[in-house]
Amino acid sequence: MPEILIQMLEEQYGKENVPKIVQGYYAKRKTTFRVNTLKSSVEKIAKLLEENKITYKKVKWSKEAFIVENVLEKEIRKLEIYKNGEIYLQSLSSMLPPIILQPKEGMDLLDMAAAPGGKTTQIAAITKNKANITACERNKIRAERLKYNIEKQGAKVYVMTQDAREIDDFFSFDQILLDAPCSGSGTLHLQENKKEDFTETQIQKISKTQLALLKKATNLLKAGKEMVYSTCSILASENEGILQEVLKDKRIEILPIALEGMEEIPLLPTKIKGTLCVCPNEYFEGFFIAKLRKI
Repeated sequence: MPEILIQMLEEQYGKENVPKIVQGYYAKRKTTFRVNTLKSSVEKIAKLLEENKITYKKVKWSKEAFIVENVLEKEIRKLEIYKNGEIYLQSLSSMLPPIILQPKEGMDLLDMAAAPGGKTTQIAAITKNKANITACERNKIRAERLKYNIEKQGAKVYVMTQDAREIDDFFSFDQILLDAPCSGSGTLHLQENKKEDFTETQIQKISKTQLALLKKATNLLKAGKEMVYSTCSILASENEGILQEVLKDKRIEILPIALEGMEEIPLLPTKIKGTLCVCPNEYFEGFFIAKLRKI
C-alpha cells in the first residue's frame, strides 16, 4: 500500500474507516457478470447455470446481474454463453453508472471514455439497440478492443477514435456517460499498482484530465438533459473535488441518486449530498458515481 494513499484515505475518511477500506482491497472478489439481453435472457442464463451446477446470487438493483458463488472466472470463460456474448463479465460497481444514467430509446448518447466497452454495451442492451450511441476512445489499441466487444455483444454503436476532450462543441447529446480515467484507487486488488503511480503529482495530473473531460461533457450536453460522472477511485480529489470545480460555473446541478435496492451497496461517506461512493469489499470495487443535469 503506497503511504501517500493511506495518508489520503485517513485525511478523507478518518483512521476508523481505513481498515475497512484496506480489508476490501485484499478481499477475494467474487466473479460477477451481466446478462446481455440483446442476445439472451435472464431466465435462459439462470437455467444454463443450474444445469452446469453453478450456484449464484442476485442483487436487488439489477435483474441482469449475477454473482457466481462456487466457480472461478476462468470456468465461466469456458462456457458457450460467454464465448458467444450472451453474458459479459463485469464488476457490480461497473454496472451501476449505466443503470443510474437510465438511458432512453431514441436518444443521442455519448460514452466519453468507452473502452473496453462494458458500460457501452450495457447502455445498448438497456435501450434495446434503439438509441444513437457514440463511444469515444482515444487509444487505437483500446478502441479496437472496444469494437471487438461491441460486435461480440451485438450492440449498435458508432466508435470515435478520438480524445473526448477534442470533440467539437458543434455536437450535442441527450445523455452522457463519463466514466473518467482515474488513479484506480478503488480497484487496487485488480492491478499491480506501482508506488510511483500514487504520487501527489500523478493524482494532480489525472485530476486535470478529469476536470477537462467533465467541462467538455457539460458543453456537449443539451440543456435540461442528464449525465453521469463516475470513476473507479475513492479519492475526493478525483470525485467531489472535480464536481465542485464544475459546479462553480452554475451550469449543472446534482441530481440525488435514488436506486431501488441501494441498501445492499456498501457506501463510504461523500462530501456532496446525493452522490455515491462504493466501498470495496468481496462483492464490489471502490467506485464513485454522481448524476448531473445541465441547467
